[in-house]
Amino acid sequence: MAQSNLLTGLKRGVMGRCPNCGQGPLLRAYLKVIPACPACGHDNGQYPADDAPPYFTILLVGHVVVAPALCFSFIWTWPAAWVLAVTLPAIMAATLLLLPRVKGAVIGAQWAIKQNEGEVPGADESPAWTPRDASS
Repeated sequence: MAQSNLLTGLKRGVMGRCPNCGQGPLLRAYLKVIPACPACGHDNGQYPADDAPPYFTILLVGHVVVAPALCFSFIWTWPAAWVLAVTLPAIMAATLLLLPRVKGAVIGAQWAIKQNEGEVPGADESPAWTPRDASS
C-alpha cells in the first residue's frame, strides 16, 4: 500500500469527505455513511466501520484526556461529585467530537487498502535475509 494513499484516505476521512475524490461528503447526520458519493459516485457503503471507530475513539480519549487529567491535583483533592461534574462533560464532548472523525479515518484507511487490493507495502521486495535450507 502506498504511503500517500493511506495518508490521503486518512486525511479525507477525518475531514468527512469521500476518500475517493475528496469532494463529496462521507457522512450524513452524525454517523450514517452516505452509500454513494454525490460528487464521484464511489460506493462508500462497501467499507464496514462497525466496532473500530468506537474502540479507537475510546483509546484516544483515554490517553489524551483521561490520563493527563490524573496529573491535576483537583482530581485527588475535590469531592467525587465535583470531579465528576467537571470531568464527565469534557470526556463526553471529546468523545462525541472525535467519533465521526475517527469513523471517517477508518473508512479512509479501508479505502486505501482496497485501492491497493490488500497489498502489503514492501511485500514484493526481496527479503533482507533468506531462510536456510533445513536439509543442509
